[in-house]
Amino acid sequence: MGTAVLTLMGCGVVANNVLRKTGGHNAGFLMVNFGWGFAVFAGASIAEPTGAHINPAVTLGLAVNGQTPWDQVPVYIIAQLIGGTLGAVLCWAAYKLQFDTHDDPRNTLGIFSTAPTVRNAPWNLVTETIGTFVLVFWIILSPQAGPSGADGVPTFGNSALGYAAVAFIVIGIGNSLGGPTGYAINPARDLGPRIAYAILPIRGKGSADWGYSWVPIVGPILGGVLAGALALALPIAS
Repeated sequence: MGTAVLTLMGCGVVANNVLRKTGGHNAGFLMVNFGWGFAVFAGASIAEPTGAHINPAVTLGLAVNGQTPWDQVPVYIIAQLIGGTLGAVLCWAAYKLQFDTHDDPRNTLGIFSTAPTVRNAPWNLVTETIGTFVLVFWIILSPQAGPSGADGVPTFGNSALGYAAVAFIVIGIGNSLGGPTGYAINPARDLGPRIAYAILPIRGKGSADWGYSWVPIVGPILGGVLAGALALALPIAS
């Protein structure tokens, strides 16, 4: 459910920006970045009882870092993929009338999944790896809230903000590193909606671009695993 809300709201803000007959048409990339950040906040908050796992790259990074049991990883990833697909379907349902009346339906894949502005698979892979590395490295090593000290003043770390802090870093990644590839930084966020796009009855839609689909899967996985491994090797991590 957490990943479903993530893609419902995240794909929803892109739909609001792209589709012609919406109140948010052409609001721009900054609105999209803020929308995805708040989508992460909502999705992670809903998924909090299970550790807020809404991203396979984060799940794998935490497993490499020793914070998530490996036998739980397949369950998380399957649930994340199902949720990512379901949320995208709900986004389409919310905007069905706008999809039906959009004057460029062949170019609606970007509402659901990412694509590079300059297509070069190896460098697109590097971009996705770097963006995801920043996210997972921050999640693992960001300061935690602590108990009150001798003076009675509690120690406030990033975790004191709850999942709002994660929203901030996602917005930051989008603004700083999202331009080249659309910053999937989450395989379920890209693959689930891409599957939904392929099966949804969107009139006049274009290709799901399966030839590129492996980049926003492999890149985030590499970034998450590298972040988990490096954080494990750092003395501060202990």
